[in-house]
Amino acid sequence: MSSLSILNNIPALVAQNDLETTSNSLNNVLYQLASGSRINSGADDAAGLAIADGLHANETALDQSASNANDGVGALQVADGALSQVTNLLNRAVTLATESSTGTVSDSQRTAIQAEFAQIQAEIDTIGGSTEFNGTSVFSATPTSVFLSDGNSAANTTISVSVGALSASGLGLGSGVDLSSASDAQSALSLIDTAIATVAGDRGTIGANINRLQASSSVETTEVQNLTAAEDSIRGADVATVVANLSKYSMLQQTGITAVSQANSAQQGLLKLLE
Repeated sequence: MSSLSILNNIPALVAQNDLETTSNSLNNVLYQLASGSRINSGADDAAGLAIADGLHANETALDQSASNANDGVGALQVADGALSQVTNLLNRAVTLATESSTGTVSDSQRTAIQAEFAQIQAEIDTIGGSTEFNGTSVFSATPTSVFLSDGNSAANTTISVSVGALSASGLGLGSGVDLSSASDAQSALSLIDTAIATVAGDRGTIGANINRLQASSSVETTEVQNLTAAEDSIRGADVATVVANLSKYSMLQQTGITAVSQANSAQQGLLKLLE
């Protein structure tokens, strides 16, 4: 049995120390309940925090990479849409060249046909020079690089997408090609057919690149989902456990306050010895 002392109230000190520990635990539980996170500071779980932050960095990089891939898809889809219009123009040019090739068309009619064909050539040049995505020319000889990463330099990937420049002359239908005579129209018809095949091949290449970028975006999105689940398992609070601990520490805090009060009251008993 410990003797009563007027120098130190040991029971009160013990009760106060336990109360402080309980209060700290209760505060931590309240932080977890309010934030939904098990880790609110490095002191809660230093190793877990480092892992969770690393996973979050990976998620951020992958999210942006998926966005980069989708932007690349958008640019390619704009190019494909523009080339579909070029195909329509070339199909009209086929009609005009076939019409001009026949001997029943007069010179004045060929002049009108040539005027329309010249507009087709000019419109192809306009499409090639003015089509943009996000302020950048779509049809360019310079490849577009789509950068993909999960935040680790070892896993960085760059997909180079080249649409190529677009112009009437680039398709073999420059200013020297015209439909002003039957023989010229027949020669132009072969060139127009070649241009149609070239555009079709370009659209096929664009389609393959779209599929690749969409596949990359899908993979990155799936990785983000998996990493988010892994991060949540580390960082997320178990609400059922937190609520149980809240009840536990709330009760311990109340009993701790009572214990401190009783220990202080017991010290007052020493005064009775002086009466």
